[in-house]
Amino acid sequence: MAAFLIRRLLGAIVLLFITSMVTFAIFFIVPRIAGQSVDQLAAQYVGKDPSQAEIEATKVKLGLDKPLVVQYGQFVKGIVAGRDFEFGPDKEYCPPPCFGYSFKTQRPVWPDLVDRIGVTASLAAGASILWLIAGVAIGVLSALRKGTFFDRAAMLVALGGVSLPIFFTGLLSLALFRPSGVNYVPLTENPLEWADNLLLPWVTLAFLYAALYARLTRAGMLETMGEDFIRTARAKGLTEPIVVTRHALRATLTPILTVFGLDIGLLLGGAVLTESTYSLPGIGRYAIDAINNNDLPQVLGVTMLAALFIVLANLTVDILYAVADPRVRL
Repeated sequence: MAAFLIRRLLGAIVLLFITSMVTFAIFFIVPRIAGQSVDQLAAQYVGKDPSQAEIEATKVKLGLDKPLVVQYGQFVKGIVAGRDFEFGPDKEYCPPPCFGYSFKTQRPVWPDLVDRIGVTASLAAGASILWLIAGVAIGVLSALRKGTFFDRAAMLVALGGVSLPIFFTGLLSLALFRPSGVNYVPLTENPLEWADNLLLPWVTLAFLYAALYARLTRAGMLETMGEDFIRTARAKGLTEPIVVTRHALRATLTPILTVFGLDIGLLLGGAVLTESTYSLPGIGRYAIDAINNNDLPQVLGVTMLAALFIVLANLTVDILYAVADPRVRL
């Protein structure tokens, strides 16, 4: 198990390194390949209507006048150990992880992301618990009662959940249950108000994902229940609940864990539609505002943070694989 964990950790580190290279290329190399000059690239990091003096100062501050290898080294150094930004004769230290300074607020991007990650994590955690429990439970029951009214009704609801977009169900739920809107309150200030304001976003988001998990679990259970080892378990005299939970469901968990890890990673990177629909001040809403304001340092920060969460989610899934199925360790 230790060797398996070491391999996966090293793989995650390499993947993060590759992600940093791809992200750097998208923001700093691809524009040059597309024909942008260094001045035009620097102008994008100044804001609207920049003067030539501001463009020259930005080139020096970001090191855009240096070779690409040096620029990438400074980029990685800023994320890992922080970096100095030159403002004429003065220097300002940006602590790690440093993604630069916002055009609009002139604040470091990372503290803004930290302020908002709690909202996104709260939304993702509550919704994921709901959709995982509801989706897996409904999928198992539908598989065990294949062809019954419950099975057909559950799959019909699941089909509706997958088909309806979040902005439709979100706006509809607001109009029916919360016309006054949602006002996010941090968990540390008032746990009851925190849960009360997030309950509707949790249910709305869970409805979309639970439908997918129900269909996935049902398909996996139907395939597994016909396997030889299930018949062997029943022949040994094991009760049906033990056969279903310890044998059939455990064998079905692998694809569910895969999808669950990816979904959690994507949500922690910003549940854009849900946060925009309910006006939640999370990472997704932050990304929308950054794009609208053409605030490239903020967009860069969200991109790297989302990539980090996805890599960590995949690492967690790999570890859970080894727990659910010991054969994966080999």
